[in-house]
Amino acid sequence: MAKNIEPKLRKIGAYLKLEEDTKFTIPEYQRPYSWSITNCDKLWQDITDFMNSDSKDRYFFGTIIINCQDEDAVFGLIDGQQRTTTFLLLLKALLIRINVAIGTTSQDDDSESLCRGLKERRRNIMGILYKAETEDIPDKPDITVDRSICNSEPLIENCSINEFYKTELQTILSAVDYAEAESKVIKIPRRQKDNKYTNFFKNFKFFYDRAKELSDSQLNSFAKTLIDSCEVIEIKSWQVEQAITMFNSLNSDGLPLYDSDIISAKLYAEAEKNKVSDDFKKLWKELTELIDELKQNGIADIDAVLMQQMYYERAKNENNEIVTATGSINVTTPGLRRYFTEENKKILKDPIGLCNQMINIAKIWKEVSAYPVIQVLLKFNDNAKLFLASYFHRFKSDEISDQAVNEIAVCLLRLFTILELVDIGYSSSTFKTFLFGEIVKMADSNITVQEIKSDFDKHISEKWNIAEIKKYIAEYDKNMLVYLNEYLFAQENGLPFALDNKYDIEHIMPQSGANLDVIRKDAGIKSKDEFDDTVNKLGNKILLEEKINRSIGNEWFRTKISTKLSDKTGYIDSKFPIATALVKQYENDTKPYWCKQDIEKATEVASERIVAFIFGK
Repeated sequence: MAKNIEPKLRKIGAYLKLEEDTKFTIPEYQRPYSWSITNCDKLWQDITDFMNSDSKDRYFFGTIIINCQDEDAVFGLIDGQQRTTTFLLLLKALLIRINVAIGTTSQDDDSESLCRGLKERRRNIMGILYKAETEDIPDKPDITVDRSICNSEPLIENCSINEFYKTELQTILSAVDYAEAESKVIKIPRRQKDNKYTNFFKNFKFFYDRAKELSDSQLNSFAKTLIDSCEVIEIKSWQVEQAITMFNSLNSDGLPLYDSDIISAKLYAEAEKNKVSDDFKKLWKELTELIDELKQNGIADIDAVLMQQMYYERAKNENNEIVTATGSINVTTPGLRRYFTEENKKILKDPIGLCNQMINIAKIWKEVSAYPVIQVLLKFNDNAKLFLASYFHRFKSDEISDQAVNEIAVCLLRLFTILELVDIGYSSSTFKTFLFGEIVKMADSNITVQEIKSDFDKHISEKWNIAEIKKYIAEYDKNMLVYLNEYLFAQENGLPFALDNKYDIEHIMPQSGANLDVIRKDAGIKSKDEFDDTVNKLGNKILLEEKINRSIGNEWFRTKISTKLSDKTGYIDSKFPIATALVKQYENDTKPYWCKQDIEKATEVASERIVAFIFGK
């Protein structure tokens, strides 16, 4: 008789701690490990904010669905492989840092309890990662004993046919320290700096670097919070079809109660109490209609606008919620519900005033979302909206203009461009702490835009150098900078620039297709590795209308830029500035080629352009 499903609320430490003869598996059909630095940064922020909140509750990290197999000895991760893998990488990074901290923590009376806590965390984590018994784990790191423990059987068996680096997690977990892990992990050929590593090691390195920033006491608290105060709902099933059905149901049909539902209910209750419920209902309807339009255009939903309002309220000088009495910056951010219903209840006492402020911001978003600089900025990072919205509070919606928005938007775009390039998370002091300091100025209409701009200029010039950023751009193989490069090119040449709803990233030299070998040969590229490295450089990518891109497919360069197309479209029909410029550049060339040297030159020109923008040259 088949067992019923078994849901259980479990602490992260208990969920990950398996019996000696059990293991997790990642089924054949699962995606590869794809969590990025951005995901890990969010995870780190969530745990840190929860730890700093002193909440008596526990922090919930969602549902894990497990298919139990082989007499409950194998736990197939139907839903939760990304989180589970990331938790293990985080624990390993914490363990390495704890091992160092145990060796350096002084043995005086004041440090005795801390040292005892660190040793307990060490035992907890080694018990989880290696199923080691408490009595087998020495109090202090012992390289011989630790190496023996670390070489235990893998906790997870990766069976995914989509994962190219199946052994990478175990390589990291089996290392006794960071240096050993770094020396043994896979290095991807023809990649530079951190780009040469897999997601497994990049995320592990991110956690390791963040853990190094913590004091020994913070490290102990962080590890304890993760293991003992963070939870998942573990749902076990003994039929794979049933498990998959649950996964699809939970991820497609769930109707969670959003923070905005709670907040709007409290606002309505307050409006009734103040005998202004009719006025409130009209304003709330106007607000939701405006936000519905913003949501359809990918700008913001109601929770996002409430979050922007919370950031503004905290940035207002009279609240002193960001800049402390000593002048330090408080980057801890409470949840929406907690902020409006517990920490700053007085805001909800004026439902009409709050609605009017949010309507004003929604109207401004509707207006500025068509501005080219805003369209590019919003491609980079959603956090930019939080800071920009506080600046918007200086204006009435009918006063807003491109000129009023441009300089602040450019400042944010410069900083978030750097964030796109470097392997440092948003939550680091060079980004989040700095921006929290600046949001106070953005919200204060007495502070000039020039003063804010000067702060950005100084911060960027002190924290980064031109040569380093140029190297990052030269190695860049993603797509975000394509939007910025196109926008800056248009600015240089006084050309219009706008993003409609249907456009693609176009590879000038195709990255796939039937003629690829011949195209590669014509371009002077000798090997597939060299081609893969070249074709994704920034200089080989432009924006192109979706219709045009689909029409020309993987055609040769001379066909794409032809001015004599009669039966099909090409770059000549594009409104994007670089495509238009390429047509003009090669219009008199009888047999134009797009070679490796052209890509390298275009990348160099783009690098110079973007560096000049970032550093305000």
